[in-house]
Formats: sequence, structure tokens, C-alpha cells
Amino acid sequence: MRLLGLLLLAAWIFPGTTLAQNTFTIELEGGPVWQGSNTVEVPNDGTATRFSLSGLVGAGPAPAGRLYASWHISDRHSTRLLVAPLSLTESGIPSDDIVFAGRTYSANESTQATYRFNSYRLTYRYLLLDRSRTSLWVGLTGKIRDAKIELEQGDTTSFDDDLGVLPLAHVGVEWRPADPWSIRLDADALAGGPGRAIDAALTFGYNLNERWTVHAGYRILEGGADVEQVYNFATLHYAISGLRWRL
Repeated sequence: MRLLGLLLLAAWIFPGTTLAQNTFTIELEGGPVWQGSNTVEVPNDGTATRFSLSGLVGAGPAPAGRLYASWHISDRHSTRLLVAPLSLTESGIPSDDIVFAGRTYSANESTQATYRFNSYRLTYRYLLLDRSRTSLWVGLTGKIRDAKIELEQGDTTSFDDDLGVLPLAHVGVEWRPADPWSIRLDADALAGGPGRAIDAALTFGYNLNERWTVHAGYRILEGGADVEQVYNFATLHYAISGLRWRL
């Protein structure tokens, strides 16, 4: 929040007109991801074991990537499509028996765990603040979540999967302290009720020319749900780099 406040303050200190909008933008992002934490209980009714999935199979890292495609409808209005697949499969040895999704997994035996969290989003963004060095976007995101947690030990296997739609709030801030450098904060988030979701990235960009920008930074993906069917909260840390192409 302090960073966002500083960027907004910079917008008023350095007034003017931002760079012209482009019609289309394609952005590729990739890098390693680590599990900071990942706690699971299925079902969430006291009959199953609440255990650490990251403790069972380790923190990682694992490869991850995503693709953005943006359409700038006008100077103020734009839409953005995100495709962000994520799947982690590793093996570990539990120190205690685990009861998960109706099956029991014995202690001290090799167990394979799969954690899938694919995200597909469509965002509408409005350019609320437009200055020579700072831009602020606000909007709404519709998210399709394709999630699955699965354990396998010998012939024993069970899983919990979920396909759902979530509304998220969107905010994006870009500060351009000096050409060709930029700092960007981009986030989709929802909090309240039985769960929450936060996907936020802080990146540092360098404009190679008018069409191409490279960037690198940090992303955090955090959230989960506490409902009768499942308890799962995870924190994932990404080291990211990417390439943006303006058409």
C-alpha cells in the first residue's frame, strides 16, 4: 500500500500526458515458482487430515508461465485476457498417515502429490489517471479457476477438483521515472467470505524501442477457500521475467 501511495503521489508531482495507447499488446511471462505454504484438508468436516502439501513434497522450484493479450479500445478503455496454467507434481514421504478425499495414505511410504491451479481471466480496465510519468488503471476481472489436488500412493489415489468463476477487483500502476525505465504494479484481488484471492506483481521494465519492452520482478499468488468441501490456502512466490510487444 505504501508503494501504491508513492506512485499515486508521483502522478500529481509530474503532470502531463502519457505515451499514446497502442491497439494491441501481447505479453509473455515466465520463471520459477516456489510454494511458500500450501495447507490442505479434504473434506473440511473433521474426518480428514489437515496437512502441509508443501511440507510433503517440498517448496520447489517449478516452472511457470503466463500469456496476456490486451486490446486498447480507446485512450481510456481496454480489455485484457490472461491464460496462466500452473501444475506442480512431486513426490514425498509423509511422517504420519494422511486421510484425504476418502482414502488413507500411510506414513513412511512414497506419495505423489499434484497441485493444479489454472487461471483464465478477462479484465476490463479504465485509465483513471493519465500523467507524463504515471498511469493508473482500475477495473474488474472475471476469473475462471480450474483447480485440482490429487494424492497417489501405490494403487491408492484420490483427488478434489473445482471449476468455478470469481469476480476480482483490478488495479494497475505504472511509473516511468526516466526513459526508457518503468516500474509497474499489477494486481487482481478479492477478500471476504469463506476465501480470498490475491495475484500481484511488481516489475521493472526497460523499453528496447517503441514496440518491445523487457521486464523482470516478483509475483505473489495467495489465497484459498475454507468451505465444507475443502480447506486449502496457498502462498506461491514467483521470480518472473517477460517480454511485451505492442502492435
